[in-house]
Amino acid sequence: SGLARDAGIGDEEEGAGGGPEGAGDPEGTGDQDVATDPAKAWRGPSAGRWALFAGIAIVVVVLDQLSKGWLVANLDPGEAMVVLGEWLRLVHGQNSGILFGMLPQSAPIFAVVSIGVTGLIVVYHAKAGRGIVTTIALALLLGGAIGNLIDRLRYGYVVDFVDMGIGSWRFYTYNLADACITTSIILLIVMAVFPRVAEWGADD
Repeated sequence: SGLARDAGIGDEEEGAGGGPEGAGDPEGTGDQDVATDPAKAWRGPSAGRWALFAGIAIVVVVLDQLSKGWLVANLDPGEAMVVLGEWLRLVHGQNSGILFGMLPQSAPIFAVVSIGVTGLIVVYHAKAGRGIVTTIALALLLGGAIGNLIDRLRYGYVVDFVDMGIGSWRFYTYNLADACITTSIILLIVMAVFPRVAEWGADD
């Protein structure tokens, strides 16, 4: 009976802590989750992904400001230039509101809001910019926001110039920054509806 008791104690000690699996990970799930789900181990965008993010945003800002600078130098406020009949014209518009002329006379307020928004975009990219589509969308959004912010700080309004339509029916006058912001919003909606799109080109 003494031998039996000794054997039982040995079995209990081995079961409690002697097994390599039980001692290292009592639940047996932690290491496996990290290994099978790379997103849990993601530590933020790589240097290359940040460079892409910044590069796209800078290109958007430069092209936006160059196009607006050319327009202001060549057309007086309200003056139009025909590009493609009545389908497409360039018009020197002064937008004191937000995107597509909505909420007029609110440029100072939205200048302050835009400063906060640009910071939030960068923070969000640091947390969610794993997929390349997310990086592109947020970079377009950042570039467009900065482009229009520069206008609000410089002129007190945003320079709009693309006028599209047929006859008396005209679309909202917009600029390159507006186009980039709209494209970004469309991409973000697509990723919300189809989450797999947000994982394309994952930056692991």
